[in-house]
Amino acid sequence: MNLIIFGPPGAGKGTQSDFIVKKYNLFQVSTGKILREEIKNQTKIGQEISLLMSSGSLVEDKIVNNLIEDIVSDKKYENRFIFDGYPRNLDQANFLNDLLIKDNQKIDIVFKLSVNLETIKKRISERKTIEKRSDDNEEIAIKRYNTYEKSTEPVIEYYKKLNLLKVIDGERSISQINKEISDIIDLI
Repeated sequence: MNLIIFGPPGAGKGTQSDFIVKKYNLFQVSTGKILREEIKNQTKIGQEISLLMSSGSLVEDKIVNNLIEDIVSDKKYENRFIFDGYPRNLDQANFLNDLLIKDNQKIDIVFKLSVNLETIKKRISERKTIEKRSDDNEEIAIKRYNTYEKSTEPVIEYYKKLNLLKVIDGERSISQINKEISDIIDLI
């Protein structure tokens, strides 16, 4: 089973992905974590990523796709992926589809955590205090939210047309969201 979880930065994708990974023994492919790891390791690409993220911009497709391809090509995770924060646009969605087809895999369910901007600002503020992430401030959060909404709308429609999309009310408690996601997964 391969899943995708969507939501703007601060929507709870990571929290829900962690829950799904543990419950269903999946491998989380979090572009945010992958990118932060590159930054932490001070790789050349990490320095470029850091500049982009600090300005509130999204990282280029080519960079992200190359990092994703390295992970998806690892056979030990075959048909056990949850993609968190990827794909962000139609080019990435097509790239992922082609990559999975090449390995006789597919996406089974796409979750969208629906959360409004005020909730995101509140969560980002709380997360900044707890996690001390440099990319967490209100101005960047607003910019990333707006960029996310604009760039992922066509991707959401793409998966909706494929009848894979399940919209989840991300304003509710973590446990309520966990339950709804589990109920949907358990049906496949």
